[in-house]
Order: sequence, then C-alpha cells, then structure tokens
Amino acid sequence: MSRSAGGTGGTDDAEGAQDPRGRHVAGSLAHRVPDLGALELLLAVARLGSLGGAARELGITQPAASSRVRSMERQLGVALVDRSPRGSRLTDAGALVTDWARRIVEAAEAFDAGAQALRDRRDSRLTVAASMTIAEYLLPGWLVALRSQLPDTAVSLLAGNSTAVAERLLAGEADLGFVEGVSVPAGLDSAVIAHDRLIVVAAPGHPWARRRRPLRAAELAATPLILREKGSGTRQVLDAALGGLARPLIELSSTTAVKAAAVGGAGPSVLSELAVGEELSTRRLVSVPVADVALARDLRAVWPTGHRPTGPARQLLSLTRA
Repeated sequence: MSRSAGGTGGTDDAEGAQDPRGRHVAGSLAHRVPDLGALELLLAVARLGSLGGAARELGITQPAASSRVRSMERQLGVALVDRSPRGSRLTDAGALVTDWARRIVEAAEAFDAGAQALRDRRDSRLTVAASMTIAEYLLPGWLVALRSQLPDTAVSLLAGNSTAVAERLLAGEADLGFVEGVSVPAGLDSAVIAHDRLIVVAAPGHPWARRRRPLRAAELAATPLILREKGSGTRQVLDAALGGLARPLIELSSTTAVKAAAVGGAGPSVLSELAVGEELSTRRLVSVPVADVALARDLRAVWPTGHRPTGPARQLLSLTRA
C-alpha cells in the first residue's frame, strides 16, 4: 500500500490494496477485471486457435494483440495462452477465464442492446416548446429540414409564450424550447440561435402612418397598444426597452390575432419584423420609425440546466444554427 506525502493516510494503487499475503482486498473492479476488448480477444483466440487470426478478426495488429494478452496475464497473475509455431492454445487457467469472459461479454451485449433500445425510443419522438413568433415563423422551416434527416422521428410542437415554454421544459414536458424574452428563464441553459427586431406598425389609415417625424420612446410608452399577453417574449422586450407600458388597448394571446387587430385599424402595435413582412409588403400595415430606443432582441434555444440536448433535440438545435 502506498502512503500519502504526509504519511498520515494511504491510497490504493492502480491494482487495489493488498493484505500481508498479497491478496486483493479492495479497489475498483475496473482496475482488477480486464476490459471488454481484452476479453473479446481472448474469446477469439479460443475460437480460432490463433492469436494472429483473432487480431485480424478484431481489426488490430498481431503485436497489439500479443501486448493485450500479456497485459491481461499480468493483471490476472496467471498465464492464459501458450504460443507456438503451430498456433495459440489456451492454458487450463485460460480456458477457465474464457468461460467467465464469455458470460461477461454476453452480459455486455445484453446491456448494449438495452441501451440501444432506450436510444431508439428517445429518437422516435421529439417534443418542442416554442414561443409564438418562433413557432409560427422559424420552426416550420427547421422542422422540415429535420424531417429530411430523421424521417422516423415524430415531432410534437407546444406553442405558447416564453413563460409557458420554461414551465414545460422544467416539468419535463418538452425536450427543447425556444424563447424570445429579455433574459433566460431560471433553471434553463441557453444558446442564441437568431436575432430579431421589433417594429412599431399601424394600419395605413392610422395617424402614425402619416407622421413625418419618428416616434419618441416616451410617446410610444404612453400610448395604449395592441399587445400580446403578459409572459410573452415580445411584451417583455418592449416593456424593458421602454421602462414600462401604458395599459394595453387590446391584449391578445397570439401574434396572428395581434396582426389581425392592427390590420383592421384597431390601433398600433409592436411586433417582430419576422411576423409582418407580408403585411408590410402589401401595405396592409405601415412601419412607424422610433427615434430613441433600440428594440433588438436575441432568440434563444433553451433546455434544463445541466441537461444538454441529445438525439433529435440536438439535431434540431444544430439546424437552427445552419
């Protein structure tokens, strides 16, 4: 047993502690039992009667195979293989170890099959939670690309505001989320996957559509607007940028509904540039410049802290950055 530098305690060496008669009494199995590669090599030698043949079957060189056998023999403290010009033969101890090795390898194969089944089950479905702007204007393209790569994966989309996305992720109801708020919700890790800009819009008949000077931030903050509900990323960003908002003119739960109300002349609104491209190009809505406030925001992928996306969720995350 080796001693620590201070001489007050002991640490086991790589082969584990030994009693006075040299027997192992403690230590990790990983240090005392040959690895699966070595056991598979021993089984191949037993089956083929040739170390060289076993090496070829496992895709390694004969010197590497010989080195692995010698290392295994040192680790176990017994001779396992007799080598001669006529081939390789197991010793009596080697035959016994081979029987044990076969059971270990069979158990490892069952373990691997079970793990693969878990991966297959994980990869068979993906649940995504996304805030409304991302769900409506970005996710469809990403999901089409994902479908071409993983055609057998069933995808479910849960659309809601950024607060609802965080709640679903933390409750284990979604594998990956997308939000558009000011900050990352507590309990989640994130990665910025895109950038967006909010713009003030109004119907062509609204007085703001004909003004010659840009809006001031104070005037925008004091004006009742058609807004998304509390908890939406768009509203969070706008509220933070203006330092507060007037009581909403109308409060709606989807971007589509907010656009429809603005197009109908109910009043001005602030929406993602992603969401109003068609309405601006057809002049159903007019963009109203704002002079002294920046309404840019980051769009983020989010997941529970410490649980980096895997499987289809990881694939989708990579597509958002393509």
